[in-house]
Parts: sequence; structure tokens; C-alpha cells
Amino acid sequence: MLNRVKAIGGVSIFLAIIFIAVVLAILAFSSNFYYLFSPIDEQEVGIQFRNNQIFDVVGPGVYSDFGFFVSVQPISTQAIPFNVRDEEMITKDKQRIGLVVSGDVFRPNIDDKDIVQQLWAKYRLMYLDDGLLQTRVQDLARQSMKVCVGERTFDDSIIGSARDALRACISDETQKLAINFGLDVQNVVVPEVILSADVQAGLDAIVKSRLETEKAAQDKLKADAQAKAEQALQEGQIRVAQSRLQEETKQQTILAQLEREKIQAQKVVIEAERANELARVEAERAIIEAQKSNELLAAEQDLAINKALAEAAIEKAKADYAPNSIIAEIYAANPDYLQLEIMRTNADALNSTDKIIFTPEGTIPNLVFPGPGIVPTVDVQP
Repeated sequence: MLNRVKAIGGVSIFLAIIFIAVVLAILAFSSNFYYLFSPIDEQEVGIQFRNNQIFDVVGPGVYSDFGFFVSVQPISTQAIPFNVRDEEMITKDKQRIGLVVSGDVFRPNIDDKDIVQQLWAKYRLMYLDDGLLQTRVQDLARQSMKVCVGERTFDDSIIGSARDALRACISDETQKLAINFGLDVQNVVVPEVILSADVQAGLDAIVKSRLETEKAAQDKLKADAQAKAEQALQEGQIRVAQSRLQEETKQQTILAQLEREKIQAQKVVIEAERANELARVEAERAIIEAQKSNELLAAEQDLAINKALAEAAIEKAKADYAPNSIIAEIYAANPDYLQLEIMRTNADALNSTDKIIFTPEGTIPNLVFPGPGIVPTVDVQP
């Protein structure tokens, strides 16, 4: 019974081990069929693979995919600095110098999809390994340094603006070589030129000799200058005496000229003041004449206006009188009609309450007010 239990336990353990192995194998194998939420950072580009072949090159973001043997591989696009030091280079004129060159190298970015697809198989390790990339670029820069130094003389490599021309040459040559790997080299500088002890000593000797030669030339120039200065001092003293007399004569001439100019200026000022006064009087006279002209014009306009008003009044009176004149002519031509109108007017003037009193000519009528016992003198009722 005990042996049977042990056998069952051994089988269970064996089956558990097999199950775990199968699960791990499935997990390991299933990772070839998908990836989920794989991030590509801002300073990276991602290479998407399907069937172990490049499917696309994408920029920063988060990506997922399903299929056979799919994956995404990020590539850094940050600047990778490099530094190269080479102390054994020969110039065109057989001088030995050394250089230190530094710069930055960049892998292909999202704008270089075609380059990544073409060169990934060849330079995959260089795109993924910064150390390998630096080593390769250092070799390219070292080769460019030898080419550029070998094309130039010693002076054209280290003196003045020639240093910048040398730097530009190394940058261009390195870029030409790096472009074959899909790389971009920028910010190349030559911070240091290395000279051997012998070359440095020779340069020091040349500089010293040059300085001594220049000092001797300066001493000679100084002596010549002192002699010329002494001669110039003596000649100057003579010229000063002559100049003093000439200056006095010149100053007197200038004073006389200034006095004449002063008188002329005063004359000009007087004439100008006189002209200004005449102009002022003429302007005032013009103003007075203009005022008078304006007053005369205003009076003429007022007269014309009054005349027009009078003529208008006459015409209006004629218009108002015309009906009366016509009636008068009718009355003059028809006396009976005039008498009829008089009688009609008198009749219209009397009311039923009016009283008529006839008195002898030359007497004053007495007013009679109606009252008790008083009867009308004339009955005007019809």
C-alpha cells in the first residue's frame, strides 16, 4: 500500500513538472505572435517586424500588433558623443602633429525610414550598441584626420583661421564616411593640437629668433626715430618762431576781416529791420483796405436786399389792391348796382333790435333807451 502511494506521488510530481514546462514553452512561443502597448520614447524610433521582416518604421508612441513572429525594436536617436586622439600624423611638409577631435553622431530618425530598411540587416548591432557605434565613428574620424592633415602644411593646420578650415575638412570627410552607415556626424570640433617635444622646441626657437629679429628692427627704428625726433625738435623750434609771426599776422588779418563782417552784418540787420517795418505797414494798409472793401460790399448787398424787399412789397400791394380796383371799376360802370350794394350793406348793418332816430341837420340826437312807456320811433321789422 505504501509503495503504491509513493508511486502515485511520483507520477503527480512528474506530471506537474511536464505541465509547468509546457506552460513555459507556450508562453515563450506565444510571445512571437503579439506585443501589447510597447512604448517608443520621444528620443527613439521603432522598427516593427512581421514574419521577422521589417514592416514599418514608426515614431514615438505606444504600439500593439498581432501576427506571426511580430515584434517592435526601439532605436535611440539621441546624440552619441565621440572623442578621438591621434598624436602621430604627418603634414604635407613632413611635420609631425597630433589632434584631438570630438563631435556627435546620430542614428537614422523617423525621416530616414528607407535608410533603416536598407541598412538594418548590415548594421543592426551598431544601431543598438552605443559602444560599438562610438568605436566605428572614432575610426572614421581618425581616418578623416589623417586625410585632412596630410593635405595641408604644418602652418595650414595649426595657425590662425587654418584651424577652422582643418576642422571643417575633418567634419566633411567624417560625414562622407558615416553616411554609408546611415549615420549623421555633427558638431565636430578640434579642441587641441598636439605637438611633439622636438616640434615644440623648434617652434619656440623660431618664435625666439623672430622676436629677437623684430627686437633688433625695433631698436633700429627706435634709434632712427630718436635722431629724427631731435632733428624734428630743432626744426620745430625754428618753425615755432616762424609760425608765431605768421600766426600774429594771420590773427590780425582775421580780426580785421571779422570787423568788416560785423559791420556788414549790422548793415544787413538794419536793412532787414527796415524791410520788415515796410512790410508791416504795407500789411496793415492791406488789412484796412480789405476791411473797407468788405464794408462797402456789405452796404451794397444791404441796399440790394432792401431794394428787392421794397419791390416785393410794391408788387404785393398791387396784388392785394387788384380785387378792390376791379370792384371799383364795376361800381363806376354800374351806378345802379352801386346803389343796390349800398342799400344791401345798410340793410345788413341793421338788426331787429336797432333804433333809428332822424334829427334835423345840425342837431345832436338824444339817446333813447328802451323802457316802460317808450316805443320805437321806427319799426324796422319787415
